[in-house]
Amino acid sequence: MLTATNPPRASRLLGVALVVFAAIAFSAKAIIIKLAYRHGVDAVTLLALRMAMAAPFFVAVAWWFNRGGRTRSLTRADWIAIAFLGIVGYYLASLFDFLGLQYITVALERLVLFLYPTFVVLLSAALYGRVIVGRDVAALALSYTGIALVLANDIATQQDNVLLGAFWVALSALAYAVYLIGNGRMVMKMGSVLFASLASIVSCAAVVAHFLVVREAALLWTQPAPVYGLTFLMAVFSTVLPVIFMSVGIRLIGSSHASMLGTVGPVATIFLGFAFLDEPITAIQLAGAALVMTGVVAITLARAPEK
Repeated sequence: MLTATNPPRASRLLGVALVVFAAIAFSAKAIIIKLAYRHGVDAVTLLALRMAMAAPFFVAVAWWFNRGGRTRSLTRADWIAIAFLGIVGYYLASLFDFLGLQYITVALERLVLFLYPTFVVLLSAALYGRVIVGRDVAALALSYTGIALVLANDIATQQDNVLLGAFWVALSALAYAVYLIGNGRMVMKMGSVLFASLASIVSCAAVVAHFLVVREAALLWTQPAPVYGLTFLMAVFSTVLPVIFMSVGIRLIGSSHASMLGTVGPVATIFLGFAFLDEPITAIQLAGAALVMTGVVAITLARAPEK
């Protein structure tokens, strides 16, 4: 029988391509956000535009993957779980990320976000008594040493409020870690793509509601034309497609291999930031990135089951 660890060559290559595309597309989101900020749009309005444009795609994906009627078996508790995880894992994580990107480089943002597996380990230890072994400690030390290097470099060379921006993005990674800890049962029950789509629909509603409370509705249709083009690109290329492609890719090659390939994301962000935003690439930055990615991969592969 074929498994995720021994798929046919064509399926394995397809899985690799999908995971690499998803990792780069997720990372490109930060570039698009930074480009949109240059046109004067604020974080809350940009996030609302992104989720409003992505919502119809997520509704279509949810309908397609629910053709067998999987949601008919969901209980009230299941729907509450979907709502909670959608708000934490997509709405809050996205909001904090958008706020942080107002102050820090895309390279630092992606590396801080990439720490989410370390937060999963720490939260699991605090909440469920997961044992942290020596390998975990070494991986955590590598990851946070790398972040300290990149953070110190950016504080010395970049704009003000670097610590504030890093704080917001760290909260984003923490929110996503909470989402990952809580989504296991729902993914097993309905599949990763359908669950992610439903959680994203909840997030879209929460984001738009937040916008309507704190901003004037007219801001949605009075932005410069480039903001709408960039937002649509972000909604499709860096939101909907990566969610689907990563889920399919993990199914084809397994979560451990996907975790390794996911390291292409932070690397791509560093060079995309240089190409599109004129953000400098320094030796300290690259060294810090290497430490972060080594630590995160080590801590992920230590416990990652094949799916």
